[in-house]
Amino acid sequence: MTLIGELLVPVIIAFVMLCALRRGTDVFSGMTDGAKNGLKTVLGIAPALITLLPCIYMLRASGAVDALSSLLSPLLTRLGIPAETVPLMLLRPLSGSGALAVGSDIIKNSGADSFVGRCAAVMLGSTETTFYVIAVYFGAAGVKNSRYAIPAALIADLTGFLAAAFFTRLFWG
Repeated sequence: MTLIGELLVPVIIAFVMLCALRRGTDVFSGMTDGAKNGLKTVLGIAPALITLLPCIYMLRASGAVDALSSLLSPLLTRLGIPAETVPLMLLRPLSGSGALAVGSDIIKNSGADSFVGRCAAVMLGSTETTFYVIAVYFGAAGVKNSRYAIPAALIADLTGFLAAAFFTRLFWG
């Protein structure tokens, strides 16, 4: 099995090069054009990322996540969402790595087979890092006005959180 894995990438590269040679395509200029376009994309999204990442760090370090968690826990508990997952719900739209760290803590503290652990895992899989994705994709496309994209995406995230709690309760009680 490892031999197949080791040979797969070189075989794909050789196949692409043979196809390019057969068609008479200049592979080197195609690669340099692709690299040039990639660098333009990086330069387009870099300002958004440079702004977004420190803001996420400051939000976590300030204690705002804990304060919002304690404020929202009673309401979300009534909706069937475990209180332990509130920090995950607050960080997921902002930061994938932050949400993964919170999800890992939830699973470590509650157990992977607990309702809370399963709910956190389903929430991580059924929602998106909304602000990161909007910053990257809109920045790459040059979109300046997000208009209704952010409210619609946040409503989709909320729907994902509610559905995750509902289906986790439905399947695993």
